Amino acid sequence: MTDPTRVSCPQCAAVNRVPSARLADAPICGRCKVPLFGAAPIELDQAAFGRFLADNDLPVLVDFWAPWCGPCMQMAPTFHAAAGKLEPNMRLVKLNTEANPQLAAQLNIRSIPTLAVFANGREVSRQSGALPGAQLLQFAAQSVAKANTGYA
Repeated sequence: MTDPTRVSCPQCAAVNRVPSARLADAPICGRCKVPLFGAAPIELDQAAFGRFLADNDLPVLVDFWAPWCGPCMQMAPTFHAAAGKLEPNMRLVKLNTEANPQLAAQLNIRSIPTLAVFANGREVSRQSGALPGAQLLQFAAQSVAKANTGYA
């Protein structure tokens, strides 16, 4: 990661530059003063998705889900808990594929839940199906390692 690290605010979407060594020090947004990390996934829509990926230097783990999907609902608490464990080294976001069908089609999301990790604005890893907590954390770690070695 570069120093400083660009981090988008989950509230106002402002891009904040945080020294990499201070990411774990509970940084707040320079514009709206809310915490940049809330130990919870950020809900995005199609309009915010591309901008959020482009404006973050951190890897982004996306949960593509739909409200009618049983496995998605079952995995939601696990994904939420993972945010508390993976932040501030990774951003976790959720994208409702039913509310954002064009983006889901553009990204070739064919089954849900689907998890995808993006680094430097591009997808580096994908996993379909609900994962238990330990496997979700392992998937995230392997994806970041893959992105950092350039074998994505």
